[in-house]
Amino acid sequence: MTLPPQTGYTPTAEDRASLDAWFEQYDSLCAERDIERMADQAVFPLNLISDDSTGNGRSAQWDRRQFVDTMTQVMGDGSQEVTFRNTRTPVFLSASMAVVFTRSVVTTGDQTYESDYADVLVRRDGAWAFQTMIQSGWGDNL
Repeated sequence: MTLPPQTGYTPTAEDRASLDAWFEQYDSLCAERDIERMADQAVFPLNLISDDSTGNGRSAQWDRRQFVDTMTQVMGDGSQEVTFRNTRTPVFLSASMAVVFTRSVVTTGDQTYESDYADVLVRRDGAWAFQTMIQSGWGDNL
């Protein structure tokens, strides 16, 4: 078992509850394919980090339009139901910054996909938003 790193900040119950509530809402928006409201949950420009098919690390910054266009293509036309089972491990750097590691199982029709990724979230004016998305295998699309 891997233990999260010690960051010097101990999250409060409210810190964890607010982050869990944010992800519950975001997962619901993903299942509904509500891309515009998903974009409302981000800070733009959004940072993306991945690797490409040649094994090189890649990064990009997307504006809202690029996020919406790409996620619309990735999420599909809504003809098949999508379900998510996510296990998240947040590492709070402070009351307003967290790196969240996710183990995700996504089922679409009879296909199931498993992935691991991380998001960097910031809390501004009491609301969480994702600012950086990190996942392997997407670099050719950046």
